[in-house]
Amino acid sequence: MKQNVLDKFLRYVAIDTQSDENTGASPSTQKQKDLGRILYQELLDMGASDVYFDEEHCYVYAAIPATDGGKNSQVLGFIAHMDTAPAVTGTNVKPMIWENYDGSDLQLNPDTVLSTKQFPEILKLQGKTIITTDGTTLLGADDKAGVAEIMTMAEYLLGHPEIAHGKIMIGFTPDEEIGSGVAYFDMERFGADVAYTVDGGELGELEFECFNGAAVEIEINGVSVHPGSAKDKMINAAIVGIELENMLPPMQKPEHTEGYEGFFYLCEMKADTEKAVMSYIIRDHDRTLFEEKKALMADVVAKLNEKYGEGTVKVEIKDSYYNMREMIEPDFMFLVENAKNAMTELGIEPKVCPIRGGTDGAALSYKGLPCPNLCTGGANFHGRFEYACLEDMAKTTELLIKLATA
Repeated sequence: MKQNVLDKFLRYVAIDTQSDENTGASPSTQKQKDLGRILYQELLDMGASDVYFDEEHCYVYAAIPATDGGKNSQVLGFIAHMDTAPAVTGTNVKPMIWENYDGSDLQLNPDTVLSTKQFPEILKLQGKTIITTDGTTLLGADDKAGVAEIMTMAEYLLGHPEIAHGKIMIGFTPDEEIGSGVAYFDMERFGADVAYTVDGGELGELEFECFNGAAVEIEINGVSVHPGSAKDKMINAAIVGIELENMLPPMQKPEHTEGYEGFFYLCEMKADTEKAVMSYIIRDHDRTLFEEKKALMADVVAKLNEKYGEGTVKVEIKDSYYNMREMIEPDFMFLVENAKNAMTELGIEPKVCPIRGGTDGAALSYKGLPCPNLCTGGANFHGRFEYACLEDMAKTTELLIKLATA
């Protein structure tokens, strides 16, 4: 199991699949199709049924036929996303494998150290095998660890038809990292009654609630005048942008929040005197607080326009997804309980916690497909210090098999 999931993971992370929110296309980058085509062919080769690759929008679907004679009529699905985050380059990923980790700092390259002081969670993995980057790219464990685990599960079940289970559906999506992962997801073709996304972190993580999320685009129009004669004439768009950021609650930023605490996150800012463009995301688990955060952003913009003139600052606030707890809690908590029980049986300690982010499962839950989120065995996503634990990836694969055959 370990070798199979490792081979697949290393094969998938070698393929650059970064999404790009600026293209306006779907998929946002054509290179995501490179992995989609590989997964399509591998699923065909291992004997999956109803294998389909949506060439236009880059979705992969497949089925593992039931072997229990129809005893389990409920169709269970597993979903992971193929893209990696735009935050750090995913080109030319060079994984490094650290066997029997001894608890020391990991020197990824001469200038980059994965420090146990900065990332103490890695100390829990002593004695295990850790996969990192070489410090020049992200790794892609988010979510190619999930993709590899689902594919290993599929290969195992298709290779052991004597194991009884109901029909299992598999789905791989593009553009999850930019909030568009299920924009063209074919619910009818997927055909599952319930599902799990495999897109979480350390072993044992189990999540059925996530942030409410919104994207904010701000445009600031300044007035450029020679600085020698700028008094009472210049409006420096860059300075107005800094002023806007400083008008937001300083402790409601990602670096100061945890658990259920929401935030305003300035993702990007491009600015000069004449124009500034700022991209924010707003997050909160509580729907009321989420709406209040959006209202505060609009109020800040209104105050700046009152100060500098109407039209100086323009804002667009667009909801991205909502807390899936609202859709899962009433009727589908058995999915969470099933996962907890399966973890316990496998010797995994369940850690039910809120997602400080979003998954395809949030949007799918609102489309009528309840989707709690399972761990992958990865950590430090979206950055150069990303890593995955091989033993935990193999254990997650066992978890998927356990859920599929329950």
